[in-house]
Amino acid sequence: MGSSSRFLFANGTVYHSPDIPPVANFLQSHSGAYTTTRTHCNGQHILFWERHLKRLADSVKILSTSSPQLFFSTPTRRRSPGDWDWDYYYSGVGSVVNESVNEVLSLALRERRDGGEELAITALVSGDGGRWGEGSVVDALDVRVHVDSYAPPVFGAKGKGASVAVVGPGRDVAQAKYSDWAWMRKPLEKLRPPLVTEMLLSNDGDRLLEGSVTNFFVVCSREKNNGYEDAYPFELQTAPVSDGVLPGVIRQLVIEVCKSKGIPLREVAPSWSECKYWQEAFITSSLRIVQHVEKIQVPSAWESLKIKSPRDIKWDGKQFADGPGMVTSLIQNEIMEKAGQEVYSS
Repeated sequence: MGSSSRFLFANGTVYHSPDIPPVANFLQSHSGAYTTTRTHCNGQHILFWERHLKRLADSVKILSTSSPQLFFSTPTRRRSPGDWDWDYYYSGVGSVVNESVNEVLSLALRERRDGGEELAITALVSGDGGRWGEGSVVDALDVRVHVDSYAPPVFGAKGKGASVAVVGPGRDVAQAKYSDWAWMRKPLEKLRPPLVTEMLLSNDGDRLLEGSVTNFFVVCSREKNNGYEDAYPFELQTAPVSDGVLPGVIRQLVIEVCKSKGIPLREVAPSWSECKYWQEAFITSSLRIVQHVEKIQVPSAWESLKIKSPRDIKWDGKQFADGPGMVTSLIQNEIMEKAGQEVYSS
């Protein structure tokens, strides 16, 4: 993807320039709440856009009221709007972002070179509009939208699984998705083993929380003496939001699929000490949707992440099948079916 495919909406203007940075650099340059998704069906729809707008509004509320340093770029604006009519601002976030996305997306769809490619969309909202408590929602919020071309991976294709490694602790204010995490996670990059495509987070080296930009799931076999009476000899496990993980849009969809299909799901952080029971693993995000995990690595000694150089860290690992398992494939298919039902036209 070249810079010529990037578009940016900022300060009421759409820019299409070789100088527009990649999305990672864009996020590192601006504080605020954000959400990322992509188009679907050759640009006809935006994947689960209504859910993304709601999650973005929730992130704005959490950051502006409890962590203003992550929402306002200047210290003078980092005062909580808790005494103001928050419902007024909360209800207006979606419409303001929607208008901005529609404006830049219409141009990006016309200008894209490959008619078969999709577009990745990142909407970022900060409190730097400058008139909190005085003017309209538009006056209070600064909305920026970054659009770039995106080639969705083919689910289950050979060699397209994820290789993941546990490299550090969970993040603060995990209930909100905020741009400062783009540079906060940089120290973890130094610990990433070769060929690893996603970093996992854990506070103790055993209970696995989430990925740096994904949620994490394992399919765990159930021992016969546990007293389960349903037809499934396994359960799906993922860390609960209360443990400090992002309430991802696709994460919630996985939960809904499990409920509708009767798949046992337990919101508990998968424990590395029980990895011998893991049959499948996958990660989720709004760009990847569902991606099966081929290999997972965990430091042999958790303390070594702090006291040794990256090249001296020893790793324990678990290898999964080359392709997605039965449960992973079922969940992927059900989510993509939901994508066709929850249509938001771009």
